Amino acid sequence: MASGRSLLLWLLLLLPSFAISSASSRGIRLELTHADTRGDFTGIERIRRAAEWSHRRVNGLLAAAPPSPATQSDGADESAAVHASAATYLVDLAIGTPPLPITAVLDTGSDLIWTQCDAPCRKCFPQPTPLYAPARSATYANVSCSSSLCEALRDPRHHCSAPDPGCAYYFSYGDGTSTDGALATETLTLGSGTTVHGIAFGCGTESLGSTDNSSGVVGMGRGPLSLASQLGIIRFSYCFTPFSDKAASPLFLGPSATLSATAQSTPFAPNPAGGRRSSYYYLTLEGITVGETLLPIDPAVFQLSPMGGGGFIIDSGTTFTALEERAFVVLVRAVAARVGLPLASGAHLGLSLCFAAPEGKTEAVDVPRLVFHFDSADMALPRESYVVEDRNAGVACLGMVSMRGMSVLGSLQQQSMHFLYDLEGGVLSFEPAECGEL
Repeated sequence: MASGRSLLLWLLLLLPSFAISSASSRGIRLELTHADTRGDFTGIERIRRAAEWSHRRVNGLLAAAPPSPATQSDGADESAAVHASAATYLVDLAIGTPPLPITAVLDTGSDLIWTQCDAPCRKCFPQPTPLYAPARSATYANVSCSSSLCEALRDPRHHCSAPDPGCAYYFSYGDGTSTDGALATETLTLGSGTTVHGIAFGCGTESLGSTDNSSGVVGMGRGPLSLASQLGIIRFSYCFTPFSDKAASPLFLGPSATLSATAQSTPFAPNPAGGRRSSYYYLTLEGITVGETLLPIDPAVFQLSPMGGGGFIIDSGTTFTALEERAFVVLVRAVAARVGLPLASGAHLGLSLCFAAPEGKTEAVDVPRLVFHFDSADMALPRESYVVEDRNAGVACLGMVSMRGMSVLGSLQQQSMHFLYDLEGGVLSFEPAECGEL
């Protein structure tokens, strides 16, 4: 009997490798939709929500990272992570056998894949799809507390407690959203019928907060529990359609993720060791040009400290790029001086630098070119990727926010750009693209 159980466990451990090699050999295409396209929001409401999301998100990112020397204080909560409901793009997939369709947030800033479970669910928030019930799936399996998957949670508060042999988890986010349950493995169905087995996920039976029109989160970070890591793919890419466009955005997993020979590339910066901040995709931002002028920003403002503070990351869940306060002030002054129009209040949009458009025509606001200079690559942003317009109020604003302690490249600045994450080579590549035509 014992030998039979051992054989079954051995087969279950091998199962993911068979599924992963099958999925990665073909490549997978998925479609992402912006969270707000599934709600009845006006353009201005979407901008306001995006600003609120961005501020909450960056606070969550900061809570997950060690404070910089300038912001360090006693009693900082290093157990908090990113804001789940701030992630702006949703992906449809299915879980279990038979497959149950669910909608989840795509999050490059975290690792854990999780959904709410009726096992039963002690406390769950409303979601657009039925709760996943492990008892109704033929492929659900608990994860042992002593397994490497359980150890990959990297939660200092996690511990094995007899007599429960399972892997309990608790994952909290910067806004108070949290998921509590058991780590398990399941079969996921991705795209047009691609099935992958033995994917570790969090089966949440107690949740607080919400995940904006979705049933959970799909982590795509750099850690071992992310979907990218568990699929064993060496690259993935996405291309976000314009913020005002309701068209779906493509996500490519594996060999289907490709760019042209003219794409620019920049290496990922080394991550801090340990903790959830090691899941982030850090980049080396060397400077910013406004118009034809390289701004006088000390490059150290964007550097990752030896203790893991500061740094610059690319993130799918932050809408507006957030620059470290010292850099943001320099950028705002440079843009304001070159635009030369009267300033206007952007409080109703949650943005700090806005201009009164001549005769109320926001398209007539002449903004200077904006270029981010990364290690070995320059990212020239098109106007629509950094100018936010309220045409009814006749106001045009800089679509960026400030933060203290680190910087984040948000999804608005990533729109109309195809980004490829080369996980094997440790490189991010990008090029302008008509995302809706890929």
